[in-house]
Amino acid sequence: MREERERGGRAGGSREGRQELPPQSPEEQARAICLRLLTGMPRTRRQLADALAKRGIPEEVSEAVLSRYEEVGLIDDAAFAGAWVESRHRGRGLARRALAQELRTKGVHTTLVQEALEQLDSEQEEQTARELVERKLRSTRGLERDKRIRRLAGMLARKGYPEGRVPGGHGPAGGAPRTGDGRRGRRRPGLPGGLTPGRGGGSPRKGTPEHSSAGIGALRQG
Repeated sequence: MREERERGGRAGGSREGRQELPPQSPEEQARAICLRLLTGMPRTRRQLADALAKRGIPEEVSEAVLSRYEEVGLIDDAAFAGAWVESRHRGRGLARRALAQELRTKGVHTTLVQEALEQLDSEQEEQTARELVERKLRSTRGLERDKRIRRLAGMLARKGYPEGRVPGGHGPAGGAPRTGDGRRGRRRPGLPGGLTPGRGGGSPRKGTPEHSSAGIGALRQG
């Protein structure tokens, strides 16, 4: 019995000790939440504001804490946007349109988005598109030509590349070539940027445009 009373006393004392700790203020909670999230990876101000709102932190407290973290450089949307563009373009091959959409969903201001995208010029974007096409051509060897075109167009569209011309120079992709009497013929799938695979559906031969990365340039419509 004595041992039980002693154990009970110690347990009660420990509970009392825990209860004596004062509860965190909203400001302390907000700082702790932000620091924990920023430890894992960089975050935009909007991402952190959304996280604080979900945890019931008052808006005025969130604004004060987030502004303070911006002042000391813990939150930097401009740096976040620049790093995001470089990483996602090099790693995933995303074009400016897709990158802009991703940054907007993360709450980056339009001006900062445009500044970040300036590091990615049209020549670099086109080169990346050609590298993507080259890899896709290798993986779709043996398929019918129209199926290859659809897969190439779909892949590039998902990565944010604009549509160009349909194969054969019939005009904008997604449009249909006109027949002799001026009516539109059957719609044919097109590739962004005027890119198109070779005529055959089988594997490319040596010396053909599909054989090497340099040959990808010959896939552009004239």
